[in-house]
Amino acid sequence: LAALPPQPMSRVAQFRTDLEKLKSQALKGGGEKRIEAQHAKGKLTARERLEILLDEGSMIEFDQLLEHRCVEFGMEKTKFPGDSVVTGHGTINGRPVFFFSQDFTVLGGSLSEAHSLKIQKIMDKAMQLGVPVIGLNDSGGARIQEGVDSLGGYAEIFQRNVLASGVVPQISVILGPCAGGAVYSPALTDFIIMVEETSHLFITGPQVVKTVTHEEVTADELGGAGTHTKLSGVAHLAAENELEALLSTRRLFQYLPLSNKEQPPRRYTTDSRWRQDDSLSRIVPEDPNAPYDMHEIIYKLVDDYDFYEVMPNYAQNIIAGFGRLEGRTVGIIANQPKHLAGCLDINASGKAGRFVRFCDSFNIPIITLVDVPGFLPGVSQEHNGIIRHGAKLLYAYAEATVPKLTVITRKAYGGAYDVMASKHLRGDINLAWPNSEIAVMGAPGAVNIIFRGRSKEELEVEVENYSRLFANPLTAARRGFIDDVIEPPTTRTRLCQELDSLMNKQLSNPPKKHGNIPL
Repeated sequence: LAALPPQPMSRVAQFRTDLEKLKSQALKGGGEKRIEAQHAKGKLTARERLEILLDEGSMIEFDQLLEHRCVEFGMEKTKFPGDSVVTGHGTINGRPVFFFSQDFTVLGGSLSEAHSLKIQKIMDKAMQLGVPVIGLNDSGGARIQEGVDSLGGYAEIFQRNVLASGVVPQISVILGPCAGGAVYSPALTDFIIMVEETSHLFITGPQVVKTVTHEEVTADELGGAGTHTKLSGVAHLAAENELEALLSTRRLFQYLPLSNKEQPPRRYTTDSRWRQDDSLSRIVPEDPNAPYDMHEIIYKLVDDYDFYEVMPNYAQNIIAGFGRLEGRTVGIIANQPKHLAGCLDINASGKAGRFVRFCDSFNIPIITLVDVPGFLPGVSQEHNGIIRHGAKLLYAYAEATVPKLTVITRKAYGGAYDVMASKHLRGDINLAWPNSEIAVMGAPGAVNIIFRGRSKEELEVEVENYSRLFANPLTAARRGFIDDVIEPPTTRTRLCQELDSLMNKQLSNPPKKHGNIPL
């Protein structure tokens, strides 16, 4: 028999073949050469990052075939299925999350109208379903060929960042460049994690800075991870590499509830509430002016000595982070006597205030460990607005309605005593260690004002009298400002017991559109 001519493929079969090619192309991003260039920079691709972030096999992708619609400047000839971002949802340790991962191998990860629409979709779904959003940022900025469509795309994302704020947790991981208007999306999210040397955040790059101000600066000096985690306070954490950044993101995610309508996850632990550590009695020095490391106290109080600190290199005179007590997530704010004697200053107030507001937004109880001699004095602090910035922390604590538990470990002086979750700011449980001092100021300073003009010998006697009266928590306890004076080793047990009693706390603020926090 003569060979039959090949039969044409059916329409559906041909479609399936074409579809398979498109999907295969989408998985390759900008192609092998660009992937190699990405790897040569020590960077992973958008999809490789998601393989680390998400549970294996959990990723479900949206809009894999979506393409841009730009026809100017020959862009109709340059199209990639899925454009320059990968979006969808998956799970982290079994809990749902929506994600976007910008793909630098496709047109430099530039944001087009299509790119923006993909991100808008997953953010809308996240708010509807009450699921967190994690964004992996690696983009050269706006797609210039699209002009105002690209700028509008950014604004649509910003609007959703604002609407989602306090509704679902938002985490930004900066894994490459993020410049110009693009920086404001991460800035509006709850946490920013950067990678040393490879990630950068800035409004204007080094070349623009040089042209306008004649300052010469490298990209890393201008907007690198070190700059933003130590100097500006824009970012919360810096990782040595992408793997560390993504694993840190997974760890952070485990402390957070899915939305403002849920309680934080509770993890099984074998660490008993009855565990008592006698070394807690020896951490605080007898000399009231001697420094010590508040981290030592925190690690001994939380479950399994596990504490996730945020912004550890910025405003180091205050500590902020997450821990657990009997498996429950708690936010911890603590003065750090090792730095500036634990004084509150402009940067510390902003750092702690924002963390308090995050915890309050997402039903996370707040533990406050107090050793504060007051607000940091100085011309620079006053001229740069310590009054306004300090009021941010005051406002945050006063507004918070979640359970608030406070332990004074040594000093609580002046207005800083009031600000640090005092009973007067609706503190639920306020405890003090026996060596604590609650007063307007230290004994020598107070005596020099009250007994001005007295002899040195008389002042020494009055200092002793003042210390006997106020260098202890008794007066505050007699007035009900302190609920109990406890021995340091019993602190973990007491906090766990009090958390139990506060789990059904009901408290709301007066009806209003929103307050006017002193920004």
